[in-house]
Amino acid sequence: MSTRTPKKILIVEDEPDIAQLVKLYLEKDGFRASVAKSGVEALTVIKSGIPDLLILDLMLPEIDGIEVCKRLRNAPDTALLPIIMLTAKSEESDTIIGLELGADDYVTKPFSPKALIARVKALFRRLERTDDQKHSSFSFGPLLLDPARHEITVKGKEVSLTAKEFGLLEHLLRHPGRVLTRDVLLNAVWGYDYYGTTRTVDVHVRRLKMKIPLLNDAIISIKSLGYKLSDQPPAS
Repeated sequence: MSTRTPKKILIVEDEPDIAQLVKLYLEKDGFRASVAKSGVEALTVIKSGIPDLLILDLMLPEIDGIEVCKRLRNAPDTALLPIIMLTAKSEESDTIIGLELGADDYVTKPFSPKALIARVKALFRRLERTDDQKHSSFSFGPLLLDPARHEITVKGKEVSLTAKEFGLLEHLLRHPGRVLTRDVLLNAVWGYDYYGTTRTVDVHVRRLKMKIPLLNDAIISIKSLGYKLSDQPPAS
């Protein structure tokens, strides 16, 4: 880790052994970690001070992880808060719902703490861009993407995207007309060798199209492969 102020991570997990194990590994890697044991406690903690990243279990007492994610994404102060969900294999449908609501990534239980740390670092790398990247901006018809400010506008109106949505759109804009497989997109945007389902990409593409309608026809699905962004934006 660098000499910069350590990133603050909130772990929302009601199983003490898991929470403490994740906390231990995060602190060993130089992060500042704290634990909330329920959805209600997590929302209270976040209201008093927004962390740099949230590790959120889906199955929580009082308010579950999906509802916590929904509330955070609907609040301006936390709309872009990076979120990694912890899920059980039996919760695949809930996982998709969580991704639909704006979670950036997920890890399936049982998981390796080292693998979780790799996900955390990869997500932060997407947010901590190099100087060269910061000076590059992209346009696609009325759509403007500014990596330096982490902003995107359509016809002058700002659109709120999560870190992964932003990264996915930026990667598509960097490679117009090129077919990008789901594996390529996962490795490029998620930042590590991804061994989970490629359905994650499909969910994020669908969210992009919902938030930015001009992408409905511009992001083209290539059967059994992945996606490509059309060379030219659709006629307005």
